Amino acid sequence: MMLQRKPELLGQTVVVIGGSAGIGLETARRARVEGADVILAARDPGRLEVAASEVGAIRTAAFDANEPASLEGFFKDVPSPLDHVMVTGPGPRYSPLMEMSFEQARLAISEHILLAFWVARCAAGKVRPGGTLLFMGGTGARRPARGLALVSAATAAMPAFVAGLALDLAPVRVNLIAAGFVDTPLSAAILGDNLDARRNQLRATLPVGRVVGPADVAALAVHLMINETLTGATYDVDGGQQLVAC
Repeated sequence: MMLQRKPELLGQTVVVIGGSAGIGLETARRARVEGADVILAARDPGRLEVAASEVGAIRTAAFDANEPASLEGFFKDVPSPLDHVMVTGPGPRYSPLMEMSFEQARLAISEHILLAFWVARCAAGKVRPGGTLLFMGGTGARRPARGLALVSAATAAMPAFVAGLALDLAPVRVNLIAAGFVDTPLSAAILGDNLDARRNQLRATLPVGRVVGPADVAALAVHLMINETLTGATYDVDGGQQLVAC
């Protein structure tokens, strides 16, 4: 006789900022399977509407999370208490370092560290004790390379920042997911015609023998929401990419 498992996020509310595609959308979809209500936020109203329809979101908000006033307004208006808030990043900026303007450099940093800081400030009074703030980082820039100095700096800073936030915001939990290459629409946009070659390279070199997809990251994200003993840590999900030269 098969025993039916009770959904582990039943009755909880999950907010996904950057939830209209890729990792964010897959996390929302998996949270719904686990019984959660989901609230989606993203920049593009059209894509957001489609995503909300796909997962049955109870609420949406279209805004740029890098605009402090918009982020403040979102958290002011959203019903509380919230159980979990996930923020997916825009991905690294690969412009040659010496060709970047000051504004481009500022944005490369603010899209990660400062965004996480302001989300924490705005969400602190909304998330229940034992709930989660969950941020996205990466593993690729841990190995120094030409042109990646700013990306490497943000990559190195995020785990320490998240660990400190976990102490400052306790008993709200704070964790970081560090991903390598993930086969998302954003990756496709960055790589263009080189996408298939990159996929083939990773299949041939990664220890897991396949490319990491959004569902792999979403599975980890939902696990971090469910397991209430996890806080202040960084969890890698890159198929072993940082272990090999790829």
